[in-house]
Amino acid sequence: MNKYKSDFIKTVTERGYLHQCTDIDALDDRAKSGIVSAYIGFDCTAPSLHVGSLLPIMMLRILQQSGHKPIVLMGGGTTMVGDPSGKDESRQLLDEKAINSNMESIKEIFSRFLKFGDGPTDAVMINNADWLTELNYIEFLRDYGKHFSVNRMLSFDSVKLRLEREQTLSFLEFNYMILQAYDFLELNRRTNCVLQMGGSDQWGNIVNGVELTRRVDAKEAFGLTTPLLTTSSGAKMGKTAAGAVWLNADMLSPYDYWQYWRNTEDGDVVRFLKLFTDLSLEEISELEKLSGAEINEAKKKLAFEATRMAHGIDAANGAAETAKQTFEEGKLGDDLPSFDIPRSDLESGIQAFDALCRAGLCSSNGEARRLIKGGGGRVNDKQIKSETETITVSDLNPDGVIKLSSGKKRHALLRAV
Repeated sequence: MNKYKSDFIKTVTERGYLHQCTDIDALDDRAKSGIVSAYIGFDCTAPSLHVGSLLPIMMLRILQQSGHKPIVLMGGGTTMVGDPSGKDESRQLLDEKAINSNMESIKEIFSRFLKFGDGPTDAVMINNADWLTELNYIEFLRDYGKHFSVNRMLSFDSVKLRLEREQTLSFLEFNYMILQAYDFLELNRRTNCVLQMGGSDQWGNIVNGVELTRRVDAKEAFGLTTPLLTTSSGAKMGKTAAGAVWLNADMLSPYDYWQYWRNTEDGDVVRFLKLFTDLSLEEISELEKLSGAEINEAKKKLAFEATRMAHGIDAANGAAETAKQTFEEGKLGDDLPSFDIPRSDLESGIQAFDALCRAGLCSSNGEARRLIKGGGGRVNDKQIKSETETITVSDLNPDGVIKLSSGKKRHALLRAV
């Protein structure tokens, strides 16, 4: 029996979103009695977010579905500094033009998961550059620096782990947690935001923001974190052998996104259905009963629901049909990733390892060579015998494409142009 009273806290506890909370009973009371405004920050370090950012996005979605107001804070200012949390070394610093370009590319992701508008529970998007770039350094240090203990800051994992490994932590990065705390104070003043959420690696930064808001303005504030997600085998979410699992379709096709979820490890299926889909707990409980080969049906359901949410119903249907044709009917599915190659290159012949790289199935020549040596590379479903095997126009099928495969689950087409 769930002891919590608010729909929001009930949901985050029942579905596995909750890791830590500063005062969960008080937050539960607040969420039960009225609308809670809550934010999560997203820095703009790349043109797309990846699956590693999906759990925070789903938290904002759950918040809105529970009758509260999500705030998406874009890190136009903090990206200039770089978050040291979970990093072994400093991030490459981006200029303002690159940050703004990344921000524009990232924005469209959120509209697929949240409803934006002017209503009381409609999501809003705010850029912390609006206040961080206007700060007077001396005034900022005088007014807010006194509220931060260096001794305590050194104890936070984002700092401590870097120092324990004797890896450089710049003074610029050390300031990140102060700026993040100040973000919370500003959002509380501007929007009455009372809750900051984030991954478990953000706990120290979030607590700083809660305490700063209470000390400076004597306002009630809360922090809540999600667990650090790894797969059953210990792998970090959001990464595959081929690279990051991006949320933007122009950086990862909906079919490849579908396949990522379809290839979920057996031990993770139920947990991921709870975290990354809108399926009810009752529906998930029925899927949990599947065993043996039947568990693949639960994986397909996970893949379909996750792809539908991120890319729309048509993309999800297309990916599912392509997978069916490719794996169950032995056909070339329409949505298989395809890559153009000059016909002249095929006329002179290209080596198999080069073709695998061009098709995006391997990230380097070395990886492609190892794949072939291990027997995992295929051309038109026939095993590549040698890494120097040549692929030519004679390998084109009647549709003018060559099917390349990495193992049994990843396929792409080379199209002669």
